[in-house]
Amino acid sequence: MTGLVYDGIFLDHGAPHHPERKERLLAAVGRLDESGLRAEMAPLPARPATLEELVWLHDRDYVLYVQALSEAGGGDIDLDTIATAATWDAGCAAAGACIDAARSVHAREVDNALCLVRPPGHHARLGTGMGFCFFNNVALAAEALLLDGASRVAIVDFDGHHGNGTQEAFYHRGDVLYISLHQAPLFPGTGFLEEVGVEDGFGTTMNLPFAPQAEDIHHLRAFDEIVLPALAGYEPEAILVSAGYDAHFRDPIVQLLLTARGFFLMTVGLLTAARDLCEGRLTMVLEGGYDLEVGLPESIEATACALMRKAERDWTGLPGEPHPEMTARVERTLEDVIDAQSQSPLMS
Repeated sequence: MTGLVYDGIFLDHGAPHHPERKERLLAAVGRLDESGLRAEMAPLPARPATLEELVWLHDRDYVLYVQALSEAGGGDIDLDTIATAATWDAGCAAAGACIDAARSVHAREVDNALCLVRPPGHHARLGTGMGFCFFNNVALAAEALLLDGASRVAIVDFDGHHGNGTQEAFYHRGDVLYISLHQAPLFPGTGFLEEVGVEDGFGTTMNLPFAPQAEDIHHLRAFDEIVLPALAGYEPEAILVSAGYDAHFRDPIVQLLLTARGFFLMTVGLLTAARDLCEGRLTMVLEGGYDLEVGLPESIEATACALMRKAERDWTGLPGEPHPEMTARVERTLEDVIDAQSQSPLMS
């Protein structure tokens, strides 16, 4: 059975008119309710991460600053990342829930898991939050598995933005493979092909930057030729996913052209890799996704269908064909990415 993390505490954080607001989760969970999928999923609890867990990958002074800022009623981490009075409780619950969900999947208490949490996490760095993120949920979940005894964990990040915080956390380490598919150029301005890791982490960071207007077919080709072979070469004991849906063509922030069907097929590929490599251990954690009418709810439904091994549904397709010159640019960029990443030690 697929586990589902969702709790009302995640609705309390945030400002009403911010792109990363509670209506995101309401739209996602509402779609799971309407489709009947939520009733077939196993609810997983959300408990707050402890200070000791948060400082696995975050500076203690920063963690205490977020707590104090929230307890004082809130304030700005930066122009995009705004704490409110509920941020500390929601952020701790998101991190703790993802840690526990990954552990539940690892212990085979559930087949796999979908974590619908907020605030998101993949931009959160050692000593600061940014990009709507306060604590790095997926990175902390990976660290928990390693501390529990796993020797290798893979993180695949298909959010439209590069997960700079996750990359930074493991850039010098070989016990986490980080693969990111994202638009470039775009915030936060990281995730270049040349960023491959250092020291023990050399070769375990793989960035696949896409030109704007990249479609399902381009992401699926990258999966077939780079992502899945790299996972097979690394042989992780668990796969975690930063599942951001701002790459959907309806999203107002990113200029990629994925559909819910694309997210369905990527999830099927990850499920297959997890089955072949790590006894099905796959945990997916919500990151971005800001179109509340179609993009986010349909993509969450598609992901749940894949995790639960259900058939595709009639999701919204592209409204028209992209301009051929843009498509040609996307394909040239993708060829460069595949050529560069095919030289990775994991691909030999």
